Order: sequence, then C-alpha cells, then structure tokens
Amino acid sequence: MGAAGFWDNQEKAQGLVNEMQQIQLVVKPLTQLVEGAEDLEVLIEFIEEEGSEDSIPELSATAERLESILEHLELQAMMSAPEDGSAAYLSIQAGEGGTDSSDWAEMLLRMYLRWCERRGFNVELLDRSDAEEAGIRSATIRIEGDYAYGYLKGETGNHRLIRISPFDSAGRRHTSFAAVDVSPDMGEVAEIEISWDQDVREDTYRASGAGGQHINKTDSAIRLTHLESNVVVQCQNNRSQHKNRAEARKMLKSKLFQIEQEKRDAELAAKRGGKSKIGFGGQTVRNYVLHPDQYVKDARTGFKAGNPGPILDGDLDGFLEAFLRWGMTEN
Repeated sequence: MGAAGFWDNQEKAQGLVNEMQQIQLVVKPLTQLVEGAEDLEVLIEFIEEEGSEDSIPELSATAERLESILEHLELQAMMSAPEDGSAAYLSIQAGEGGTDSSDWAEMLLRMYLRWCERRGFNVELLDRSDAEEAGIRSATIRIEGDYAYGYLKGETGNHRLIRISPFDSAGRRHTSFAAVDVSPDMGEVAEIEISWDQDVREDTYRASGAGGQHINKTDSAIRLTHLESNVVVQCQNNRSQHKNRAEARKMLKSKLFQIEQEKRDAELAAKRGGKSKIGFGGQTVRNYVLHPDQYVKDARTGFKAGNPGPILDGDLDGFLEAFLRWGMTEN
C-alpha cells in the first residue's frame, strides 16, 4: 500500500485493501491458535515437570481463550462464499397490520441498529419513509463490518410480531408483519450487466428525511425500478442527486446479483423481487411473541429464546449463528 502509485486507481486499490483485510480475518486467528497451542504445550510440560498446580488456572484460561477463537473460526468457515465478507444492504418494509406494522418495522430497524452498535459496525441510513401515525413504511441501511452480509443473510423474509396493540383502545391482541431483505454490497465486483437507459426506470422525488432546507426543497432522492424483475431501490441520504443515483445503482446491482445467486431457490428469488406477501399467507422466518407467552422463535432452525427484550435490543447472535449452522446441514 505504500508503493508509489498504489492509490492512483482508487477503486482497484480499495479492492486490494479489502481483499487483504479479508485474508487477515482468517490468518490472524489461525496464528493465535498456533501460538496458543505452543503455550499450552509449555504449560503442560511445566506442570508435569514441577509437579505444581500453580499454573493450572493459566492453563485453563488459555484453553478457554483458544476455544473461543476456534468457535469464531468455525463460524467464518460457514461464511465461505465470496459475498459473505461484504458490507450489507438491509431493507425493512411494513406489511399487513396498519399502524401496528409500521411501528413493528421501526422496532426491527432499531433492533438491527443496536446489533450493529454491539459489534462496532458502521451504519449509513440510505432511505427512510415515515408512516403517517407512527413508525416507518420502509427504510434501507448500509452496514459495514467484518462479514456483515455473512451474518445477516439469514434475516431475509417476513418477521411476525404478536402483542397487545398500543394503538388499540380496546387492548386487543394484534399480529403485525414486516419484511426484511438483505443483499451484499459487492461494489464493482458484481458481474451484472444493466442498460440503465433501457432496463431501468428512474424516478426523482423530494427527500422526506432530515437534512436541512436544501435536501427537502429539491428532487434529490432517486428511485430505480428494474423493469424485468420489478426490483425497486431508492436512496435519499445525500444532498447530491448524483451521489444518490450512484448509491442506488450499487444497491440495484447488489440485489440483482443476489437474485442470480439464489435462482436455485425460487422462493427467495421471488421474495427479493417483491413478490412475496408480507402478511398472512406469506412465509414467516421468525415469530416474536409478546402476549400471552413471551418468546422469539425462528421458524426454520427452531432456535428459541424465552425473553424477547434482549433480542429486540439487538442481542441477535444466537439466531444468526443458529441459521449459519442450520444452513450448513441443509446444504
């Protein structure tokens, strides 16, 4: 990276940096395992030769540390596809359920934001459409961090919430739905050929989010519709229409790339094209039950947590890891 001219081509240089970082994610823990194994051997020899138990706590702590590193490597091995190491686009859309579903969509957005915060991942809000009474109609965020897409790829699908509605004066139980879609940010690597003039319809509109007077008085927001697949993406976070267009095109290419990758699974491909029903009759991937019982259960893996509070506060690792292991057995 310090070589003369390395950064002359910014895109190529950044690609090489990203590739190096991905290699380091594997090399570093492997090095730690090798060095840790040598430490274990020395400690065991010392205990046997000296006949002292003073080093046993250190031996135990070293073994536990290596076990944690090994478990982390096992998870990485489950994310071996080229796109798994990429940043991720995560979109949420409210479904059937009226105001309750809009509120539920915003609860999901907060859940993923808190998960990113726990992991130290960077998040950029690309698009947000607020509902009239409460919550959001839709939102899209870009998540950047180690294996962001690999961890989140199993979140795609309908998420169902069962609770006593805070918007029902009669205090009745309501069922709400929201759809989550996750696709990898492959950058310029995604080999998707698109004729932007013929294959895509572009609409401009006035941004509705925060951003000062300029962003709300100009048609800077961009919505792209891929005519063949009916995939729709939109971006409004930048004041510049050109920047929003560039980001929206990246999002569209990423979604189309993912559809191509998942053609073997017609249901997922249709879901990404917006054809899956977000409500009763659609496929639900996870249920969040707050009344009368309290639990969260994944419909695919069977993984279940008895307390929804921490889950809705971003403690998703158990569900994400269970999906990765389930995916290995399914494949």
